[in-house]
Amino acid sequence: MNLKRTIEADFQEYMDVFPAIGIVGPRQVGKTTLARQMTDRENHLYLDLENQTNREKLKDPVFFLSQFADRCVILDEIQFMPGLFAALRGIIDADRRPGRFILLGSASPDMFRNSADTLAGRIGYLELTPFTLAEVDDRKALWLRGGFPLSYLASSDRASILWRRNFIITYIQRDLGLLGLQTDVQVMDRFWRMLATVQGNLLNAESLGRSLDISRPTVMRYLDFLEGAFMLRILHPWFTNTNKRLVKSPKVYIRDSGLLHSLLGLATYEALLNHVQLGASWEGFVIEQIAGNVKEDIQLFFYRTQHGAECDLLLERNGKVLAAIEIKHGSSPKAGKGFRISMDDTGAAGGYIIGNGEETYKMEEKITITNVSDFIKNILPAL
Repeated sequence: MNLKRTIEADFQEYMDVFPAIGIVGPRQVGKTTLARQMTDRENHLYLDLENQTNREKLKDPVFFLSQFADRCVILDEIQFMPGLFAALRGIIDADRRPGRFILLGSASPDMFRNSADTLAGRIGYLELTPFTLAEVDDRKALWLRGGFPLSYLASSDRASILWRRNFIITYIQRDLGLLGLQTDVQVMDRFWRMLATVQGNLLNAESLGRSLDISRPTVMRYLDFLEGAFMLRILHPWFTNTNKRLVKSPKVYIRDSGLLHSLLGLATYEALLNHVQLGASWEGFVIEQIAGNVKEDIQLFFYRTQHGAECDLLLERNGKVLAAIEIKHGSSPKAGKGFRISMDDTGAAGGYIIGNGEETYKMEEKITITNVSDFIKNILPAL
C-alpha cells in the first residue's frame, strides 16, 4: 500500500532548486522508498552506505561518481561516510545542476554538523516523519500503532506490536551503535522504558541518573543523541520579558506513540484507555501530529509558571504567539483557569482545546474546542 506523503511537494521543489537534497528521519520511516519513487527509476544510482561493498566503491568518490554524472545518485545512510560531504562539495561546485544527489540519513544534520556544513548553500534538508493524520485517516490506529509504515500498515494489532517490539530491540542492540552511540545495551533499554513512564514530564536528569546509576552528563548525552536520531522530542519552555516565575526545565516525549505503547506494554486500544499514561500518551501524540505538519517558520514551546498557570503547547512565529493549545483526552474538554492565565501571559492570538470529540466550535471569542484532525487540516494551515 503506497500512501502519498505530504513531503512530496517540497521534495520536488527542492529537486528543482538544490544540487543536493538531504532527507533525514528515523530508520524504517520510508526514506529510501520515497527517494526511489520520486526519481526516474531508469536514471538513478542507489548506494546503501551501510553496505561495506558500496563503501568500498567510494574510496575514490570523485572518480567513481564521475562515471554517473548524468544520473541522480541516491546515497543512503550518509552518516556512515561523513567524509563524502567534502568530496561532494567539489563535484557540485563543478556542476551545480539541481537534483544531482539525494542524501538519506537517520541522523539530523546537527549530528554530523562539521561535515554537513561543507555543503552549506548547496543542499536543502527535509525531514520525513512517520505517518501523520495529514496522510492517513484512522486516528485510532495511528495513535495506538504509531506512524512507522510497517507498524501502521500491519495486518493486525498483534502483527503491529510484534514489529515495534523487534524494532526497539534492534534499535537498542544494533542501530544506536551504528549511529555512533556506544553504550551498555541493558542501561539503554532501562533508559527508554523509564522515559516512557515519565512521558511529557519536566526533565529531571539527576533523578534519571540516580535511577540508572549513571551521571547527569551521561543522561544529557543520551537525550541529545536520541533527539538527534528523531526518537525523542525535547519541548522547551517559552520565555519572554515577564515578572512571572517560570518553569525552566524542558519536557521530554518519545515521539512515536506506537513505540511509547510498546515500551509501556500496551498492545490494544482498550489497554491504552485504561492505563495511567493515557493522558500523557495523547498529549505526545497530538504534539507530534502538529509538529509534523507545522510551517517551517513556526516554533513550538510549552508554558508553565511555578504558580500553576500552564498550557501544553504554544505556536510562535517571530516572537508572536499564534496559538495556545491545551490537550485533553475527552469529548467535552473545558478551558481551565491556568490555561486562561497562560493566554493572557503570552498574548496568544487564539486558544485551542484539542480533545478527541468530533465537533469543532467556538467556546468563546478567543477559545475554540476542536479535535486533532480538524486542527491539522483546517486550523493549522491558516495560522
